[in-house]
Amino acid sequence: MLLFDAHLDLSMNAVEWNRDYTRSLDEVRYREQGMTDKLDRAKGVITFEEMRRGSIGLCVATQIARYVSLDNPLPGWHSPEIAWSITQGQLAWYREMERIGQLVQIVDRDGLNRHVELWQNDPPADAPIGYILSLEGADSICSPAHLERAYEYGLRALGPAHYGEGRYSPGTGSEGGLTPLGRDLLKQMRELGIVLDATHLTDEAFWESLELWDGPVWASHNNCRALVPAQRQFSDEQLKALIERDAVVGMAFDAWMMHPDWVRGTTTPQETGLKIERIALHIDHICQLAGNVRHVGIGSDLDGGFGTEQAPMDLESIADLQSLTTILADRGYSQADVEAIMHGNWIRRLNEIWS
Repeated sequence: MLLFDAHLDLSMNAVEWNRDYTRSLDEVRYREQGMTDKLDRAKGVITFEEMRRGSIGLCVATQIARYVSLDNPLPGWHSPEIAWSITQGQLAWYREMERIGQLVQIVDRDGLNRHVELWQNDPPADAPIGYILSLEGADSICSPAHLERAYEYGLRALGPAHYGEGRYSPGTGSEGGLTPLGRDLLKQMRELGIVLDATHLTDEAFWESLELWDGPVWASHNNCRALVPAQRQFSDEQLKALIERDAVVGMAFDAWMMHPDWVRGTTTPQETGLKIERIALHIDHICQLAGNVRHVGIGSDLDGGFGTEQAPMDLESIADLQSLTTILADRGYSQADVEAIMHGNWIRRLNEIWS
């Protein structure tokens, strides 16, 4: 079944971590044997081959580059201009993947529906994977002119925040509302027609954004605070507010967002018995809040800074997400419901946004 994954950090992994997604997963892991700069070295779960094997024919793919001030302990770049240049390197990688036929950029309704038709009608084995470009954290947007330029090269969604302090909004692990730059950013996003991604916003910035924002909004990769009580997840009140805006929320497969007893860097999948099926609890919760299945999809964030060491124990490849079709069917979801969760809700919502 076609799977639409609404959050993959493809270019970050390629450009910053030197992962060649045109190779096999075994080769990517082999070349990282012995590396210790990241916990997920030799444990990644994504290549283009694995995405095709899992029928992941569409995704929202990111650019990401955090600016950090002198007193900010998080990793990042020392000026917005450097951060911008990193995102441009990431863009260059996407363009190269388009040139060799691995990817195709989707920027409008016609292109989306042509691509969906290709993937739902016995696509060739080497069919390009469609991607919609998103920016995770707005720090690299140096000026309004930069955002205009980004829209021209295909940026269609933007999350103002990431982790910690931000030029436009604080994010996960911090507090506070939008900055003056952030409030101006929302106005320009609305004028350009860029989707607001509410993921990573602090509670204060979340509610302030919804008060100011009358355009399309989604949450590319978020789970439920009622099941995993941490700021990174959304509360029921936040989920209900998104449902009222006809948003779709993508289920993330980072273990600490799936299981309440997970400690990052310490817990192992085997210790908790965490399996893919646990995400169904988060799916159920959103569907119960909404009274339907229209507001939940997949936004795996797999390879978003973690690999098999921080993923369900039965997930060795992103292709294993296909097991969700059976998991959901066994829980009583109809075929139409499963299709909506796996791809239909994101496709429907984009058709509405881009009408």
